Amino acid sequence: MTSPDIRAGVSLLIAALSANGKSTIHNIEQIDRGYENIELRLNNLGADIRRI
Repeated sequence: MTSPDIRAGVSLLIAALSANGKSTIHNIEQIDRGYENIELRLNNLGADIRRI
């Protein structure tokens, strides 16, 4: 999946968290623009997010 903008990127992230298996989101810089350290905060809540 590719994040086209901030809001759509977060929607993709939420969908990926609720899906089974692995998901890859490209162009995460869009998400980073609006949500600083989002992967750290979500990992603290039990998510398994890794930047590759």
